[in-house]
Amino acid sequence: MAGDIPTNGDTATRTAPGAGSEGPTTAAASKRELSLATLSVHADDGISSHRAIAPAMHVSTTFKYHSNPDELRSGENVDPSAPGDSHIYSRYSGPNTTRLEAILSSVLHGPTLTYSSGLSAFHAMLVFLNPKRVAIGGGYHGCHGVIKVLTKLNGLQQLELDDASLEKLEAGDVLHVETPLNPTGEARNLAYFREVASRKGAYLTVDATFAPPPLQDPFALGADVVMHSGTKYFGGHSDMLCGTLSLNPKHADKWMPELLMERCFIGSVMGSMEGWLGVRSLRTLELRVKRQSESATKLVAWLDGEIRGNPGGLVGSVVDTVQHASLQTADLEAGWLKEQMPGGFGPVFALLLKDEGDAKRLPSKMGLFHHATSLGGVESLIEWRAMSDSGCSKRLLRVSVGVEGWEDLRDDLIQGFEALVKEKKKTV
Repeated sequence: MAGDIPTNGDTATRTAPGAGSEGPTTAAASKRELSLATLSVHADDGISSHRAIAPAMHVSTTFKYHSNPDELRSGENVDPSAPGDSHIYSRYSGPNTTRLEAILSSVLHGPTLTYSSGLSAFHAMLVFLNPKRVAIGGGYHGCHGVIKVLTKLNGLQQLELDDASLEKLEAGDVLHVETPLNPTGEARNLAYFREVASRKGAYLTVDATFAPPPLQDPFALGADVVMHSGTKYFGGHSDMLCGTLSLNPKHADKWMPELLMERCFIGSVMGSMEGWLGVRSLRTLELRVKRQSESATKLVAWLDGEIRGNPGGLVGSVVDTVQHASLQTADLEAGWLKEQMPGGFGPVFALLLKDEGDAKRLPSKMGLFHHATSLGGVESLIEWRAMSDSGCSKRLLRVSVGVEGWEDLRDDLIQGFEALVKEKKKTV
């Protein structure tokens, strides 16, 4: 059945996007495994036969068949000069997304498919796995919305992540863990959930949006499927929508053809422009994410230190608590957190302010932080989270750290706190 959906070459045997390309052929590649930074630049080298260094943007929705009738094969349209970049129709595959998927498959350590958004990827994953129950805790409210839609269709049951609920899981069900968690940036123990999933015969799926490479690798801890809202750090510039599903290599041969087929019929393929933007953005993935994570951790340490060391001071008078994986002291001492996130603790954290009114007004006082939703871009954002998630505490601000100097961001927070306090004094 999978063979009915044409893609790059033979769909039935395709196990990873870009299959058939040779990839990097440097001398270094033959001696050792290439680094994340190098793969981000070179993992798609073998995809295109074009000699241009910068990838071209292809906008065509359809592609010529072979001119020789004797070479025509049902469901195939292989270009001998570019077997890894052969296409029929852009709802099946296209040049820009094929290159993007080749890079993602390398840097995520599992064959990867792209989708039109993070939620479309989550929807595709649940449609494919077709569980009767899905255990999911807090996290992004949009995923809960997808589950509600599917519940109308097939009675999908939603469970929490507490021990009692997890015991209700059965073989073929889904245990879905978002880590770090939206909107707080706090981490969950994947090794623990892997043990539960294995014992119950369930699939462990992980939303790793808040900790892309090089911060963590859920496959190293036994995940079956890893999803990302690629809009965030894979895009990195707040200008494209994207979702991704990566498969544990042990599932690739069986699952990839079926996922390709279902993506075709669901129709949730990425656009050509977004695919091109994604390739451009991944070139700097490690540079951006490392800096963003390091800056966020420094800001969190400073804020937490101000709250604890001087509770009556400027920061302590406004902010109640800071939430971030780097502040999970007990988990750091236990060892699992550093093992799970060896590359850093993520660029997103939350501020829980003492007063709801302050939380609503502080973002407008900022100069460098933009008051907007989303995250992962090169620019820093702060959001009164209740604007886009009505179920969130109205005292919570979500902070997404960009690539600016962390001291500049710290000073912007200080002037924002000062402006807020000054304004409050005027109204007293």
